[in-house]
Amino acid sequence: MKNYIKVKETNKHIKLLIVIPCYNEEESIGSLLQSLQSLSLPNVSITALPVNDCSKDNTLSVIRKHTSTYLNLPVNLGIGGAVQSGYKYAYKNKFDIAIQLDGDGQHPISEIQNLLQPILNNEADVVIGSRFITKQGFQSSTLRRTGIKYFKNLNRLLLGITITDSTSGFRALNLKALEIVNDYYPDEYPEPEAIVLYHLNNLKIIEAPVVMHERQGGQSSIRSFGSIYYMMKVTLGILFIYLRLKLNGKRNTL
Repeated sequence: MKNYIKVKETNKHIKLLIVIPCYNEEESIGSLLQSLQSLSLPNVSITALPVNDCSKDNTLSVIRKHTSTYLNLPVNLGIGGAVQSGYKYAYKNKFDIAIQLDGDGQHPISEIQNLLQPILNNEADVVIGSRFITKQGFQSSTLRRTGIKYFKNLNRLLLGITITDSTSGFRALNLKALEIVNDYYPDEYPEPEAIVLYHLNNLKIIEAPVVMHERQGGQSSIRSFGSIYYMMKVTLGILFIYLRLKLNGKRNTL
């Protein structure tokens, strides 16, 4: 049975790419791809693009069982490189919108409508799914919530905007945003840094309430380093991209 969800009708036919970065996701990627095959939206053609980031398990084999459309990276680029590979594919193949979601089952496809609608309504260039607006579903660990609040305050200080879930990897980008990330995208722990990139390139960012689940399999991108290292690395990355864009003004100078 098709999974029809309620997205407001649009007169234009929309090409939507679902970018799914995958690293050791063999336990969850198959069921996710099956679910996406049943997803149907009015006037929207949907293509799922898993990006295998040189997984060490059977992720690639599982992907090949479910789709012939995928990217298989020859070396491990990390989450930033995997996501940008998908975004580049979207831009070069003239997709109108790309939605990034995790391959570990955290992001239910039933929530895609909440990310898509503000772009279809021309209300935003970038939509970030936030679990902290309605505070329903999986809320993450106390330690990670503390880090997310830190980045929220850092964004307020630098940019004057409030993003409640800056580490969320559940995001939608329109063509204007895809053109920017096609040129440059942060290479490691990219989500908080990308907010600075979007804002200082005058993209309109909004958050949409979503319900997230616990990870069904795979590994976090923060898998090889401690939380303190993560916080320091991302803070330096945010300050670096902020200063470069403020001093030079354009993304092409990065």
